[in-house]
Amino acid sequence: MSPMAENLATPRLDLIPLQPEDADEMVDVLADARLYAFTGGRPPSRDELRARYEHQFVGHSAEGAEEWHNWIVRRRPEGEAIGYMQATTTDSGGSADIAWLIGVPWQGRGFAAEAARGLVDWLERAGVSVITAHVHPDHHASSAVAARGGLEPTDRIDDGERVWQLAPVGITRGG
Repeated sequence: MSPMAENLATPRLDLIPLQPEDADEMVDVLADARLYAFTGGRPPSRDELRARYEHQFVGHSAEGAEEWHNWIVRRRPEGEAIGYMQATTTDSGGSADIAWLIGVPWQGRGFAAEAARGLVDWLERAGVSVITAHVHPDHHASSAVAARGGLEPTDRIDDGERVWQLAPVGITRGG
């Protein structure tokens, strides 16, 4: 995999590679404190978010062991930003851990699941064989997104979150 993400499209969404200037629009998407109920933290300021995006835009960790792929999720046809998707690849691109966030006004419409499925499909086409996500055990909506993205819960708990992993070949996924 290359360190830079490419544009991805699903039936209703465009996943556009993150740019530092996206902070100007995303600060409003991320402003609702309810988004941090399971992950902790607080809404970032515009400056904090721009600094985070500048760091992520580099596309890889300092030592190069991780590649960072980050997208702004945009709803078509308006093009408005509604959230983000992330994939951190390791093992020379053989493994990826994914994460997602959709802003509160757009939740409950299947956007996160649609974007997660699109991301998993892209990772599989790129040859990633191990795809995981970390989901708080009480975050039922995020668990549903993981399941619709083709992941299954494992028995592993990492830092208080259940590890979900891509379902083995032959298991019906998505939906």
